[in-house]
Amino acid sequence: MEKVRPQFVLFGDSITQQSFRPGGWGAALANTYSRKVSSLSLPHQLADVIVRGYGGYNTRWALFLLNHLFSLSCTAPPAAVTIFFGANDAALLGRTSERQYVPLEEYKENLRKIVKHLKECSAMILVVLITPPPVDEQGRKEYARSVYGEKAMELPERTNDNTGAYARQCVELAKELHIPCIDLWSKMQETTGWQKKFLSDGLHLTEEGNAVVHEEVVQVLTDGHLRAEAMPYDFPHHSEIDSDHPEKAFEPKS
Repeated sequence: MEKVRPQFVLFGDSITQQSFRPGGWGAALANTYSRKVSSLSLPHQLADVIVRGYGGYNTRWALFLLNHLFSLSCTAPPAAVTIFFGANDAALLGRTSERQYVPLEEYKENLRKIVKHLKECSAMILVVLITPPPVDEQGRKEYARSVYGEKAMELPERTNDNTGAYARQCVELAKELHIPCIDLWSKMQETTGWQKKFLSDGLHLTEEGNAVVHEEVVQVLTDGHLRAEAMPYDFPHHSEIDSDHPEKAFEPKS
């Protein structure tokens, strides 16, 4: 049976954009699904992991990307897409990052529009919402001082409580739409010392924080019948190739 190599797209802000850095969750995901393929009878199975992360973006600006990244006329839509926004939407008015602020209700509706667009591309796409991670306010102030020195604002541009409100809206929408959601905001705070263990600057992820995201995404994919271990490799393992007659390993199986 013919093998296909669908795409798994990571769509989000800087936390997604940075996911292919050393120790990043996107790179780990690509490694987990390396060389994996599917038969045409299993269109959901995935192999290629593609990053579409845009640092500094909120959901309002992300809407302008949809037709460019996920064309409704595409004949081969992604098999699965993660939607990972909210850290910038939750910036506070009157603080240094207020231009990124999106009202809570609009944030939820923007996510709804993104999901709707993807489902219009293909009802078969596995759409996964991911909440923003928690915010270490002290870590954000320390980061600001390291960048701006004495000019840094004393008040953080984001708070954990406010970000939590956005995370809850993300979880609520997923329930309404009956799609999976990774509640990263809650999950990370289950670990003592999460502030420094999972966050590098009070907002972005450490290697350990990336590992949490990777583990959670793999679990969602596994629950959605996308278990990497159950998927075949794209071509024969080198141990199956006869050095005298290599062509036999590549002959179609009856």
